[in-house]
Amino acid sequence: MLGIWGTFSSVVFYLTLAVGLGGLLGNALVLWHLGFHIKKGPFAVYVLHLAAVDFLFLGCQLAFSAVQAALGSEHSLYFAVTFVAFSVGLWLLAAFSAECCLSDLFPACYQGCRPRHTSGVVCGLSWALAPPAVLLTADACGLLCESMHLLACLCYHAASVAGLLALACAAFAAGLVLLVWGACCSQRQRPRFYGAVLGSELLLLICGLPYLLCWTLRPYLPSFLLSTFFPLATLLACVHCSGRPLIYFMVGRQPGRREPLRAVLRRSLGEGAQLGAGGVSLPMGRMWGLPWLPPTPHPLPDPPGLHVIARLTQFGDPTAGCQVRAVVLTPRPWPAGDKGSPRTRPET
Repeated sequence: MLGIWGTFSSVVFYLTLAVGLGGLLGNALVLWHLGFHIKKGPFAVYVLHLAAVDFLFLGCQLAFSAVQAALGSEHSLYFAVTFVAFSVGLWLLAAFSAECCLSDLFPACYQGCRPRHTSGVVCGLSWALAPPAVLLTADACGLLCESMHLLACLCYHAASVAGLLALACAAFAAGLVLLVWGACCSQRQRPRFYGAVLGSELLLLICGLPYLLCWTLRPYLPSFLLSTFFPLATLLACVHCSGRPLIYFMVGRQPGRREPLRAVLRRSLGEGAQLGAGGVSLPMGRMWGLPWLPPTPHPLPDPPGLHVIARLTQFGDPTAGCQVRAVVLTPRPWPAGDKGSPRTRPET
């Protein structure tokens, strides 16, 4: 039995390292392209911060795993520090899901009432509020030091668990409303990044909740159960943070086409613009304009003294599959001496 348990622990440990390294690479690519090569809109700010949180979590997890392998022991401080990054990601995912849901349910109100820097403020509050909530609980429960204050631990831990579960429920509820509303109640075309939101929430449900349960039950679980459950929860948490870049890639790719990673990310993370009265959804992250076509005479009868020139332009990301063609009619005077001009046209 000891041999089987040792083999199982080694397999889980090396799987965690492999998944963590792959997730570090994927999140680094998302950070690089989204931070320097793709113009950011309100929703892309959430994606950028989520990638930063996942990168931080995986980096801390790999560093602590290397220290554990070198020293042969694990300190409870490791779990507290890595859970800080996990909790920040949960705050960001809940805010991201709620804002996507509100923008789809109430597009007109969302356009008019949303402050300009809402995404940045919410992300800053997540980074500022989540670490103290986790570290205060960890300190009271003896994860940062040897001393434990039982009453303070119970109070802080109950408040922390209640807040985190409320955030998880808010994220799941927003995703469920978004899915039901898009499938049954609305006929508007959805941006691609809605698939990334729903995929992230599915990952949280399958792979993120065990790590949250480990934080919830850690003060009450016996040591032998904790030593069995914690490595599996850590592996699943690494899958949760490493799978998000893969979701972005799967949402943005087009079958049968080989494209640069930047184009795939731009397509999947291209933001849904605010939905107008006509129900048209445009990518918000970047506007693209095709060159003007040569002027062509308008087929309608010419108004007196004017000639209407029709020009054709196109807005939207050419790779996003959501394009709008607009015909712009600009009044232009007829060239002097033109036989078709109203000045030279015979009176009838």
